Amino acid sequence: MTSRMPIEEPLLISFGNIPSTCISFPAMARDPSTDPRQEILRTAARLFQQQGYDGTSMNDVAAALKLSKGGLYHHFKSKDEILFDLMNQAMDITEGRVIKVARGISDPEERLRAVIRLHIGVVLSQSDWEITVMLHENHPLAPPLRKRINGRKKDYIHFVENLVAEVQRKRKSQATVNPRAAAFALLGMINWIYQWYKPQGTLQEAQLASQYTEIFFSGAFR
Repeated sequence: MTSRMPIEEPLLISFGNIPSTCISFPAMARDPSTDPRQEILRTAARLFQQQGYDGTSMNDVAAALKLSKGGLYHHFKSKDEILFDLMNQAMDITEGRVIKVARGISDPEERLRAVIRLHIGVVLSQSDWEITVMLHENHPLAPPLRKRINGRKKDYIHFVENLVAEVQRKRKSQATVNPRAAAFALLGMINWIYQWYKPQGTLQEAQLASQYTEIFFSGAFR
């Protein structure tokens, strides 16, 4: 039985600061029919992505929404609360679009291929600012909130780890790669895409998914 490697908390919280050359999405027009909290979250996510968490004030968020500070504080008491809700929502998106779909695939190899493809799709989504914020923002949440977010991230890592181990067993793989190390390597590789990917470039999402799958399968299951 493969021994479990400890999950280091900083790895779950920070993936570095977002550079000016990475993915940049256009600003969204305000929709009066949108739920006010959701509109605040998406606007804050855009500002955090563009300016960084520490570089964005509650005043900035209110101004972008043409709200008074009182109107903003009616919905969110602090930037930490906004960041927590964004990260929580990002995990909802990831679980809904990756884990939920993958669990409907019986074959473990095809399930893992789907996880790679779907996770890349989530990271490169042009409509989900929450994902980018979760990946690049390293502002420490208050310990109780950080613990809750980290718990969800750990669950996702365990899901990928167990899937890697299942594929290794199915293939009777002779590889000595630890499933936990493989899970961290895979997720780190995918989560870093936003740092360099350019939608207008020659490497498109489908090609990227195919090549990442080939790279991972060649290393983890040889």
